[in-house]
Amino acid sequence: MLILPDYQLYVGSSLDRAVLVKFMQQTYQELFPGGNISHLADTVDQYFSKDTPLWLVEFLDKGEDNPDQLPSHQNFSLSSPRSGGIEGGKEKRGYSHRVACLWMGNAIDQVSGDRHAHIFLLYVLPKHRRQGIATALMRLGEEWAKARGDRQIGLQVFLVNQPAVNLYSKLGYQTHSLSMVKPIL
Repeated sequence: MLILPDYQLYVGSSLDRAVLVKFMQQTYQELFPGGNISHLADTVDQYFSKDTPLWLVEFLDKGEDNPDQLPSHQNFSLSSPRSGGIEGGKEKRGYSHRVACLWMGNAIDQVSGDRHAHIFLLYVLPKHRRQGIATALMRLGEEWAKARGDRQIGLQVFLVNQPAVNLYSKLGYQTHSLSMVKPIL
């Protein structure tokens, strides 16, 4: 299904685990360069299931080289030291490339006790930002939550990610609580 011109949406599956991990790694590398991200694969292993839907957006490549994009399920293979990676480090032309994802799950409102939808990850590759992809994915997430009977959606956003804070505010999200941390070296 096209969500925007040249952008196709599809429902992810357990076969997309590596792509989800890669999107999580890219998110944290952008926000916290040089930080330890080795635990993110464990997070996906623990929480990714049939009850935590993943939607992926593919850019329908018309033959341009796009080295910063993740290859689609049509030509994706896991990198290994012997294989040299995807197509020997070069992606094929004329394929679609994964450029965004929305991963959702469940949470419990600690005030009311109600289950509600929770956004684990919303990510769009930098080259494809500001084109409406994130907004389209957020609206899809809202539709999914409403269809389940949820009355709210929650998410966590780092304050250093001001573009995301702005997007969520524009879409009607409000600060409900603050997560505070104090390093104790």
